Amino acid sequence: MSSRTVISGGLVITASDEIHADVLIEDGRIAALAVPGTQNWTADRTIDATGKYVIPGGVDVHTHMELPFGGTFASDTFETGTRAAAWGGTTTIVDFAVQSVGHSLREGLDAWHAKAEGNCAIDYGFHMIVSDVNEGTLKEMDHLVEEGVTSFKQFMAYPGVFYSDDGQILRAMQRSAENGGLIMMHAENGIAIDVLVEQALARGETDPRYHGEVRKALLEAEATHRAIKLAQVAGAPLYVVHVSAMEAVAELARARDEGLNVFGETCPQYLFLSTDNLAEPDFEGSKYVCSTPLRPKEHQAKLWQGLRTNDLQVVSTDHCPFCFVGQKELGRGDFSKIPNGLPGVENRMDLLHQAVVDGHISRRRWIEIACATPARMFGMYPKKGTIAPGADADVVIYDPHAEQIVSAETHHMNVDYSAYEGKRLTGRVETVLSRGELVITEREYTGRAGHGTYTPRSTCQYLN
Repeated sequence: MSSRTVISGGLVITASDEIHADVLIEDGRIAALAVPGTQNWTADRTIDATGKYVIPGGVDVHTHMELPFGGTFASDTFETGTRAAAWGGTTTIVDFAVQSVGHSLREGLDAWHAKAEGNCAIDYGFHMIVSDVNEGTLKEMDHLVEEGVTSFKQFMAYPGVFYSDDGQILRAMQRSAENGGLIMMHAENGIAIDVLVEQALARGETDPRYHGEVRKALLEAEATHRAIKLAQVAGAPLYVVHVSAMEAVAELARARDEGLNVFGETCPQYLFLSTDNLAEPDFEGSKYVCSTPLRPKEHQAKLWQGLRTNDLQVVSTDHCPFCFVGQKELGRGDFSKIPNGLPGVENRMDLLHQAVVDGHISRRRWIEIACATPARMFGMYPKKGTIAPGADADVVIYDPHAEQIVSAETHHMNVDYSAYEGKRLTGRVETVLSRGELVITEREYTGRAGHGTYTPRSTCQYLN
């Protein structure tokens, strides 16, 4: 059954262009763009986008649905999490499959496929968390790259859980230099942080705000520097996830100025929240515990600067929700037991549009950091991340004038609080298409679990 949709009269915004154009969609793909009103296209469905933006669906390359952490699980399933993503104008996520120590990469990947298959409202891919580097793991990395899992995450934090030492990191980087994979790094000095955690708790410093105080910006910068040098030794590219500190941005900028293939991602929580939130009374600060942690407000300006100068290239969410009641509360009396993570998959596109309104970034840069660059970085462009003939018809009709107040009462993530509760935003998603199918129709959910399909990826397109 062939189907045709025309989106008429909107302002089409991509990373490179802003043009008033009608968009023709055929059989799930963009077929053509034309000057408004010049084509007599026949269609099964016409969507009037007059006065609205027509933008590519968001590509969120850092989510954790159903992640086991600290004795509990992230509260969003692939079904609830991808539905919430769609409500927020995101049409592709790349989630993290987890290798457990003592197990193979394949076992971890198969487990995540089982969680996601048939449950997603939008398309999805996987990165692979590598927790146990050995000869078997290194061989498996080659096979995974061949089948479209082309990025591998390692942790310099969380000793005893995900932690890799410098030797393990170097081995994985050397392998990725050969097979074309991209190493993603959680850059914090976890060994030193554990010492500071122990000392803080011994002093009776147990409140959530101490989570930010022990996970020092200098220890993020030191780990970022070390990861860069290890990648340089291995001759491998490096992608540093959830950069939160100005000192870490400086390390990335220096490496890029030297011509190294080093990339950086930040997240909305670091751009809009701060240690003021971690210090909220009555254990409310626990809602904002994530790693890397929130920083003092003065870091925000440097992160925005990094996004403008392209020392940071991507904004992802690191969506990893835990409910306040029953999950965040596990850390009452001991901040180190608070599950680390924030909800955000539904808020990213709107928060970044607010940044356009506030003058931090341009409209095209909004689409670049939220759609096009993540798709290119992880081998999905131009299938994802743009509006051009041949691309998947992942399209958002965005009302730049609508006003909203962010609240847990109205969001669709399966979590009992919002990190941005009460925040007023200008701009809102109106209609969302995923491969030409309506998932959100004029602010109503019309999608279904199982529409979303697994998306194998090519290697990083900034290295070709």
